[in-house]
Amino acid sequence: QVTVREFGGGWVQPGGSVKLACTAEGGNFSTIAMGWFRQTPGREREFVARFRWKENSPNYANTVKDRFTISRLNAEKTVSLQMNNLESDDTAVYYCYVDVALETPHSFRSWGPGTQVTVSS
Repeated sequence: QVTVREFGGGWVQPGGSVKLACTAEGGNFSTIAMGWFRQTPGREREFVARFRWKENSPNYANTVKDRFTISRLNAEKTVSLQMNNLESDDTAVYYCYVDVALETPHSFRSWGPGTQVTVSS
């Protein structure tokens, strides 16, 4: 079983910055990607960013590109999400996930419990 945990979050003023971190634990497993979604009440969970292990590259939603940066901590199943120039629309619960490889072509996704980020003056 893979356990995902988020760290960080909280309240920040518009234009401010917050950094989230996420770890995945559960023994020796092969990571495909780790990333973040976010969700507000009444809306579907939306993709924010991911880091793909094999390609060693990030991807971002258009709404956060140039403001958010996802980074991978080498040798650890850990990613961070640096969020700059935050806007009220960034207020949400942020969920971290890990995609774990099983016997090809199968995989599964584990989610963290989420962490609240509130952008407000």
